Formats: sequence, C-alpha cells, structure tokens
Amino acid sequence: MVIKQFPRIFVAFSVAALSLAILPGCSGEKPTTGAPEGTTTAGAGGGAPSGGGLTGSIVVDGSSTVYPITEAVAEEFQKSYPGVKVTVNQSGTGGGFKKFANKESDISNASRPIKTSEEEALKKNGFDYIEIPVAYDGLSVVVNKENTWAESLTVAELKAIWDKGSKINNWKQVRPGFPDLPLKLYGAGTDSGTFDYFTDAINGEERRSRSDYQASEDDNVLVQGVMGDKGALGYFGFAYYEENRDKIKLVAIDNGKGPVAPSQETINNGTYQPLSRPLFIYVRKDAADRPEVQAFVKFYLTEVKKLLPSVGYVPLPDQAYELGLQRFEKRMTGSVFSGGSQVGVKIEDLLKKEAGQ
Repeated sequence: MVIKQFPRIFVAFSVAALSLAILPGCSGEKPTTGAPEGTTTAGAGGGAPSGGGLTGSIVVDGSSTVYPITEAVAEEFQKSYPGVKVTVNQSGTGGGFKKFANKESDISNASRPIKTSEEEALKKNGFDYIEIPVAYDGLSVVVNKENTWAESLTVAELKAIWDKGSKINNWKQVRPGFPDLPLKLYGAGTDSGTFDYFTDAINGEERRSRSDYQASEDDNVLVQGVMGDKGALGYFGFAYYEENRDKIKLVAIDNGKGPVAPSQETINNGTYQPLSRPLFIYVRKDAADRPEVQAFVKFYLTEVKKLLPSVGYVPLPDQAYELGLQRFEKRMTGSVFSGGSQVGVKIEDLLKKEAGQ
C-alpha cells in the first residue's frame, strides 16, 4: 500500500557530480521504519515477495523538492519488490541531513550539495556517504493568477525584494508602473536546500534573506499561499509549478540577456539562469551493503529518467546516471562540490571534474 502526500521540488548545474565526500565508514543499526503522517510507504510487504524474495526496509528523508521523484521511484520499485518497505519522508534538505547524520534514514534527498558542517556531523558519527545527482530542477518564481503586470522580473529586482533588510512591501516599489498593491512573499524555510540555493543565486550569499515572509519547507503550503493572494510573489521547485500551472503564473527571469521562463528545455540547456540546479540522493555507505538498499538504488538510477517527466523534473544525461551507478557499486565516497550550493556550474564541468580533468 502507498500512503501518498502531495509532492514538493539554483543555475544550470549539470550531470555528473557523482563523487562524494568523506567520513570514515561505520556500521549500522537500522533506522526505525514507521510511516508517520505525511510520508509515503511503498512495499509494505503483503503477499509473496518477488524480486528473488527480497525483504527488508528502507527509510528516505530530506528535501521536499526531491520527494516527488523518490516517491515515484518507490511506487514503481514496490511492484518488483513488494517484500521491501520503503518509507519516504520530507523534512527539508537541512533537516534531512540532520536525521541522516543520526542514522534515522538510509538515504537523504537533497536539493543542494552537502555542506561542510553536515559532512563533519556524519564524520563525528563515524560513517561515509555516497552522493548521486538524479535530476535537474529550475527554481520557479510565481505570482497569483490575477497578476497581469509582473510577466518578468530582473535578478536585480528579485534581490531588491528578497535581500536582507529589504523594506519593499508594495508592488509599486518594485518597478515604476506596477500597481499600488501590497506585496506578500512566500518562500522556502531555512531548513530547505531551496532556501540556500535561491539566496545564493539571487542575493549572492547562502541564507542571506529578509525574514518577514511566509516560510515553509512544504511547497504545497507556498502554492496555496500564492493562489490565495493577488499580491503574492513566491518561489519553489518547477515540479510544483507544473502541478499547479492552471492556478498560478510563472514569472520569466532576466539575468541580463532577456527574460527566460523555466521549462524542460531551458532548464536542460542552461539558458534559465541563475535558478537551474541539480538534485541529489545521498546513501549511507554502511546501508549500501544491505541487499534491499542495493536493489533500490540500482532501480532508482536505471528507472528514474523515465519517471521524471511525470513529476515535472528534467533528466540528466545518460552518462550521469551511468557514473552514479558506478560510484554506488564501487562504494566511492566524497564530493566534487565545495561545501554547499554552487551557481552556474554546468554538467560538462562536473563531468570533467569527476574525470579529473
């Protein structure tokens, strides 16, 4: 049985940053696998299991942006492995890494690379991880359906709105000609990787942001807020726009080369800047030795490309998934990233870095 929750999801990141950072390996007690409200549980284990009779349980937590991807993979996985229970929770990228460090999860969804402080927490608890990019996302800036004036915004205008200490609270303050209407902001909570990426891409520094806005790690809450307020402006992952495109409007972003709206094409080809980014899963190295985790991760990397369009995300190049699978099978740890979000990095850059070029 599958307990479903509504799904949630910066610069053109690219494919294969599949090396992962560090920490001494360790072993492991299995995390608890109860399925609290707001989680997805796949393969609860009724009936005769196929997939060679494989049984066991897997706990996934973390990014609400990556949640719908992993949820879709888990649902398909249970069809082949009904004896394996996969519980998918969402507590934000930062919150997920905290649980990951405490061995409360086997796999952590992330909408940005792991930070140095998070790596140190893992090391302190004595285990390694394997980092695997799984998809592209384009952070989407959205407004209420009745907004007829903000067809596009510049990066400078977004910074003026969202930067720390900003006093802009009316649309007329954003640009001459915009109406005299209160501006209500909706954005990611501070435990979200989306918050880290957006603030870095737009304000020039991770976590640099005004605090007087409606914040949530649950993108569905943000969608509802924008839908209900004519003066609203918000941001969240592209998949959440796709799912609600009849209820909210996209804002094209002008990075100095003209307005570009996020789409499967502009996210993939890197023209939607600076808000395109890669998405990840992180696997505990000790958990990777369990047969059910091995089966799930291999299934994930071979099947996810087919499932991404249905949940509003953009696939990576095939080579990225091949490299990710190699990383996992060789239990290669470490990261090609430097302590968190990186804006403007492209897939080919990451592939070259991965290859040591």
